[in-house]
Amino acid sequence: MTNSDVHLIRNFSIIAHIDHGKSTLADRIIEYCGGLTSREMSEQVLDSMDIEKERGITIKAQTVRLHYKANDGKDYILNLIDTPGHVDFSYEVSRSLSACEGALLVVDASQGVEAQTLANAYKAIEVNNVILPVLNKIDLPSSDPERVKTQIRDVVGIETDDTIEVSAKTGFGIDRLLEAIVNILPCPQKSNNDRLKAMLVDSWYDQYLGIVILVRLIDGTISKGMCIKMLSNGVIYNVENVGIFTPKKELIEKLSVGEVGFITAGIKKLTDCRVGDTITEDKKECDVPLEGFKPSQPVVFCGLYPTDTGKFNELRDSLTKLQLNDASFTFEPESSGALGFGFRCGFLGLLHLEVVQERLEREFDLDLITTAPSVIYRIYLRSGKMLEVHNPSDLPNAVQIDYMEEPWVRATIMTPDQYLGAILDLCTSKRGEQINLTYIGSRAVVVYCLPLNEIVYDFYDCLKSYSKGYASFDWEHDSYKKSDLVKISILVNGELVDALSMIIHSTRAEARGREICARLKDLIPRHLFIIPIQAAIGAKIIARETVSALRKDVTAKCYGGDVSRKRKLLEKQKKGKKRMRLVGNVEIPQSAFISVLKKSDVKKWV
Repeated sequence: MTNSDVHLIRNFSIIAHIDHGKSTLADRIIEYCGGLTSREMSEQVLDSMDIEKERGITIKAQTVRLHYKANDGKDYILNLIDTPGHVDFSYEVSRSLSACEGALLVVDASQGVEAQTLANAYKAIEVNNVILPVLNKIDLPSSDPERVKTQIRDVVGIETDDTIEVSAKTGFGIDRLLEAIVNILPCPQKSNNDRLKAMLVDSWYDQYLGIVILVRLIDGTISKGMCIKMLSNGVIYNVENVGIFTPKKELIEKLSVGEVGFITAGIKKLTDCRVGDTITEDKKECDVPLEGFKPSQPVVFCGLYPTDTGKFNELRDSLTKLQLNDASFTFEPESSGALGFGFRCGFLGLLHLEVVQERLEREFDLDLITTAPSVIYRIYLRSGKMLEVHNPSDLPNAVQIDYMEEPWVRATIMTPDQYLGAILDLCTSKRGEQINLTYIGSRAVVVYCLPLNEIVYDFYDCLKSYSKGYASFDWEHDSYKKSDLVKISILVNGELVDALSMIIHSTRAEARGREICARLKDLIPRHLFIIPIQAAIGAKIIARETVSALRKDVTAKCYGGDVSRKRKLLEKQKKGKKRMRLVGNVEIPQSAFISVLKKSDVKKWV
C-alpha cells in the first residue's frame, strides 16, 4: 500500500459496557469481511485466552486487519481492535483508543447506557476519536432503540443521528454498520514526513521468535531488514519479520502510514520493549517522539509466593514475561518469615489480580500463595516526613506516626429504581459519602465517595447481588483522606506471622481479627502443647483462639496403688508440656495460609 492509499484505511476500536456484545460484534464483522470461513469461526474468536472464553469476558485488546469492498466500489482496509469492558482493564482500552481514529460505542438496546459505557466514551473523546453509536441486541423483544438513543444524547452527550441498529447474534445490520465505518469514521492523518515514526502499542513473548511487538505506523514505512531504534533507551535492532493478523498471523513485505501490524527483531531483553515507546529508523531518526501512554497506577497490592520456595527464579521469569503482555501490572521482590521469598505485585483491581494469578498458574505451571490484598496508604510521621505504604510489614512504629490517610474513589452507580434503597444501604455500610442522586427515566444514577479498601474486596459482588445483576458500577480516583487506620498483627504461639498482617479501619478491626483467629484454629494441626492464636493492635490483644494440646495418657500403666503415683506422673507431664511450649516451633501448613488468604474467604470478612 502506498501513502496515497491512506484514505482507504480505517482504524477503530469497539468499546462498551460488560456483556453489551463487543466480542460477538467483532465476530460478525470478521465473518462478513471474510477474515475467517464459517468452518474456522468460533464464538468470541478474538478472545484467544482460555480464561477469556471461560469467564465470558475480554481481558486483552486484540487486533485484526480486514478487507471490505464498499458500495462505492473501493477496497478498504479495516483495522479492528476489540477491547475489554471491565473497569479493571481500562488501561487496555485507553491504549487501544490511542492507536485509532474512531470508536464504535456499542450499547445494549434493552439495557441502555451503563456506567462503563460512559467511562469508555469519555476515554475515546479524550484522545479525539470520532464516536459512532451502535445499538446492539435489536432483535430482543425488550429492546427500545428510541429510549436508548435519548439516553446516549442526554447522558453521554453525543449526537445519535448516525446511530446504527444491529444484532451481533443474527448478523442483522452489519452491512449498514460497515458502510457507516468507511463513510463516517476518519482515515489516518498523513504528513509529508517520510521518516519512520511508529507507536509500540503492545508486546508479548513467543518462545520461538522472542519478543513480538504490535505497532501503529504514524509516519514512514517499516520493512524487513530495516534497522530500527527504540527512542526511550536507544537500543537498535534489525527487523526480521513484518506481519498482520487477519485474524490468522500473516507475513507481509512492509507496513505503511496508518497501518497496524506486528514485527519481530530477535528482541531478547524484556526491558527494551516499553508500551507507548516511539520506534524510528536508526540512521534517519524522527524529529519529535510520540507522547506515549500515561503509565498506569496500580491500586491494589498483594504478595505472590511460590508454594515451592525453590521456584522463586521461575516465578520471577514468569512475572517478567507476563508484564511484557500486561503493562498495567507491576512487581518488586519481597520476603516473608512465614512464606519465604516472593514478590509484591500491583494490580488495577481484584479481578485483574485473579486473572494474573490464574494466568501464572495456567501458562507457566506455577502453584502460588496470595496474601491479603491492600491499597496504598499515606503515613505522615511526627518528623514531618510522608511515606507511601502498601505492605503492612513496612508500617512504622505507632509512636512515630502522626496520622494516616487512605485513598478514596468517586463511584458512579446506575441502577433500576426498585433496588436503590438496598444500594444506598450498601454504600453507607462501606463508609461511603453520597455526592449526587439523579434519574434517567426509571434508572437512578448515584455518585458516592467511597474508601478504596472497602470496594476492592466484595463491593462489586454485593452490588450485583443486591440489584439482581441490574446495577452497573464505575469508579475513578478522587483523593486521600485522613482516617482512623490500625495494623492488625496475627501471632501464633507468640510469634508474629507477617503474611497475615493487614491495615484496616479501626471499626472493622475486631471483627476481622476474630474471623482470622477462628479460621486458623480450624486449620493449624494440634501439637503436644497448647497453641494460642492472637490478633493484636500494637500491644493490645483484640481476639484469641486456642488450639488444645494432644494429650498422651501417661497413667495407662498404673494399676492400683496410691493415687499419688498418678498425680506424680501427671505433674511430670505438665512440666514437660510447659517446657515444650517455650522451645517448641509451631509448623503452620501451607494449606492453612492458602485457606486464610483465599480471596473468596477474604470477601466474607468485610
